[in-house]
Amino acid sequence: MSAKPRAEVESIEENSSTVSGAPEVIEIPCRDQPLNRRVEALLFAAERSLSDARIAELLGLPAKSRSATEVRDAVEELNASYFAAGCAFKIEQVAGGRQVLTLPTFAPVIARLRGEKAQTRLTQPAIETLAIVAYRQPIQRSEIEAIRGVASGEVLRGLLERRLVRIVGRAEELGRPMLYGTTSEFLKVFGLASLSDLPQSKELRV
Repeated sequence: MSAKPRAEVESIEENSSTVSGAPEVIEIPCRDQPLNRRVEALLFAAERSLSDARIAELLGLPAKSRSATEVRDAVEELNASYFAAGCAFKIEQVAGGRQVLTLPTFAPVIARLRGEKAQTRLTQPAIETLAIVAYRQPIQRSEIEAIRGVASGEVLRGLLERRLVRIVGRAEELGRPMLYGTTSEFLKVFGLASLSDLPQSKELRV
């Protein structure tokens, strides 16, 4: 059998690698990606919730009132596609913005992933104090203690350490006592978009 010329062999090998190898991936520049995919990328990368206005700003959308509407429409499209595909997550409104969250049905699995520390539950005194702060903020420590009937300094410190409560200012009275309020972490932990989503008193009656 006669040997093929070197140039012909190289040409055959080149064509062979193109056919048998993995197909070439052509990346589409970010600016040419659909709006909903750019919104998706931002929300997946964000460590905290992003407001529609902030998303529009980061994407460089025109500074017009319709920008927020475009973002909202993009989010609705994404959630519809997630639902159709049976995904374990969706985009939710949390702490005044939007964030990608797993569906509630997967909570037990996520809890195991986060470990025992994340599973530590709030004590009854902490829940009572947090509820008082949430509904009566801004509120002084003395007012909390008057409602609960017991000292609440240690409980408040614990809530401050867990970033569920923060100091929001000082009262305009003798001694300028500190005023306490809830945080965005509080909204995130309890799945609230804003404080207006807190249950009303009539909803809490049994």
